[in-house]
Amino acid sequence: MEDTLLKATHEGDLPIGDMIIHCAVLEDGTRVLTQADFLAAIGRVGRPKRVVSKLPPFLSADNLKPFINEDLERSSIPIVYKSIKGGGIRGYAHGYKAELLPKVCDVILQAREAGLLKSSQTHIALQCEILVRALAAVGIIALVDEATGYQYDRDRYDLERLLAKYLSEERLKWAKMFPDEFYKQIYRLKTWPYPGGGGGKTPYVGRLTNELVYEKLPPGVLEELRNRNPVNPLKKRRQWCHHQFLSADLGQPDLRDHLLQVIALLRASSNWGTFKRLFARAFPKRGDQLLLDLPHPDDIFE
Repeated sequence: MEDTLLKATHEGDLPIGDMIIHCAVLEDGTRVLTQADFLAAIGRVGRPKRVVSKLPPFLSADNLKPFINEDLERSSIPIVYKSIKGGGIRGYAHGYKAELLPKVCDVILQAREAGLLKSSQTHIALQCEILVRALAAVGIIALVDEATGYQYDRDRYDLERLLAKYLSEERLKWAKMFPDEFYKQIYRLKTWPYPGGGGGKTPYVGRLTNELVYEKLPPGVLEELRNRNPVNPLKKRRQWCHHQFLSADLGQPDLRDHLLQVIALLRASSNWGTFKRLFARAFPKRGDQLLLDLPHPDDIFE
């Protein structure tokens, strides 16, 4: 079990009103609130149960069931993780996904509005109302990120998780990835003579390949490809093809899908200027939206 538990990478204390809730961010990005503090936040007392097979006690009352959907039921399963600070049994900690807190509050308040709350649940509704008001200005995820310091590492961790899925651990064997049609259409629109018989292509085509294809992959991917596949200073070119470093299950299929879209735009264009206009509209850069309506968008690419 220990080997399969997620570890907390960030931990902190989250002040909400006059309450302090210990929270953590796990290595897969899941934000959690410790089980004991979660229960205290909604006004529940008593020692939390370590294993919950169905709905947790605070949602198991019959008068609350009409307001509980399948998504809430799934997200209410406690999470066991390894805390940075240790504690508990062998350093294990128990918590709930942070997103569950406002959802539970919503269930309680819906039941109160419908007149279905019992007198023993009135104090819980009052506590949930306090929580909802405190969370109204800022989402619970942002609060946890701020309390744990994860906000400063979030982009780096998200990029690391993306690259782990998008790129291959080992360089894959060479396989033809770019159809000849891709290059033939570029040469046609540029009115260049196409090199037949496997002849070399102008180096400018490599630059266009980066701009039309690799720069449109998720942010950070091209930079990592350049790190893994640097230019040989003696030969003045890269030893391998970038696509050999993309993962077979995600990176390469994504590249193929993008290539098919670009080829379709190339075929539909009668000249290079028309293609650039279509491409910019289909794959705009940040801040380029205003350029799309200009009569001469030919400066997007050289």
